[in-house]
Amino acid sequence: MTEPISSTTAEHYHWGAGCDGWHLVRSPSLSVIEERMPPRTEEVRHRHARSRQFFFVLDGVLSIEVEGAAHSMTPGTGLEVPPGHAHQVHNNADHPVRFLVISQPPSHGDREVTPPR
Repeated sequence: MTEPISSTTAEHYHWGAGCDGWHLVRSPSLSVIEERMPPRTEEVRHRHARSRQFFFVLDGVLSIEVEGAAHSMTPGTGLEVPPGHAHQVHNNADHPVRFLVISQPPSHGDREVTPPR
């Protein structure tokens, strides 16, 4: 039987410089992760060969660069990143940002670091 899940009950992990992630769905075909980035943090620019990702902002402002195009996303907005597209998320604000990363198939083990723009 499936039970409700939240960031208080999900498997937690740390990444980057003080960033957090919670596995809300973790299956061989789908990954849903809630992430939190403190102010002035960023992820390494990278691409996925197979994984299609969707970033959806819950709170704060998420900056994301995809293939050289910069996007600033606020709560209630999202952005799809197709396989093969280099991207990098940033929190350029003075407040934390919370967002969902939905990947199909899961992106773990499917990441190639790319040079910064």
